[in-house]
Amino acid sequence: MDKKKEEEKFRVDKWLFATRFFKTRSLAAEAIEKGRVTLNDVRVKSAKLVSIGDMLSIRIGNYQYEVEVLGLSNKRGSATIAQQLYRETDESREQREIIAERLKAQPQAFYTKGRPTKRDRRVIARFKSND
Repeated sequence: MDKKKEEEKFRVDKWLFATRFFKTRSLAAEAIEKGRVTLNDVRVKSAKLVSIGDMLSIRIGNYQYEVEVLGLSNKRGSATIAQQLYRETDESREQREIIAERLKAQPQAFYTKGRPTKRDRRVIARFKSND
């Protein structure tokens, strides 16, 4: 029985959903399809099986995660359980922190489309009055 547990494998999209990298399995499958997820430096399909010891590279927005698979699950649980299923490399963590600092330093846009809301106009007025 233990040998069966060791050889157990799960689909990449289900594992990504269970580890809470994506909110839905369909979002995980879409990211895999677009090439944002690689398994052992090889582009894969959603049905590819992941096993313990595999290295995954996951790109979500501006951030790049390099993780090693430590455990397998295809059921979504709590965040603490999900974090026990993988280990992020130190280089990956450092790069994400650098990117986060750069994004914080960039000026924020007040609105993206349409007319500004009343709240946006107040922020704009405060910004202009400080000049």
